[in-house]
Amino acid sequence: MPFLIHDRDSKFTTRFDQDFVSEGLEMVRTPFRAPRANAVAERWVRSVREECLDQLIILNAAHLRYVLHEYEGYFNMARPHQNIRLKIPDPPPQDSTNGTVRRRDLLGGVLHDYYRAA
Repeated sequence: MPFLIHDRDSKFTTRFDQDFVSEGLEMVRTPFRAPRANAVAERWVRSVREECLDQLIILNAAHLRYVLHEYEGYFNMARPHQNIRLKIPDPPPQDSTNGTVRRRDLLGGVLHDYYRAA
């Protein structure tokens, strides 16, 4: 079942929850007095907005799903992360230091993935 995570801000009323529950979503609230509970999610949202969504015009829900799927793959398998010493969270199995460096454009050139050709 899909779910929506939100904090306990007063702007999220019972009516807000009911609207999403009626659409088949499960509501998950962050714990009380835990301001850092959703920091990872907020950082991902910031990254996807700044690096991807702010550069594109989204045409419809299917296009948004495609763009987010492509960005998720780039984020986890190609993008270096400062928090882990500029490593890639899920690097490709063959990480060679030999060969020429090539660039692969993603999402029409909005994102660039650099890799070594074998």
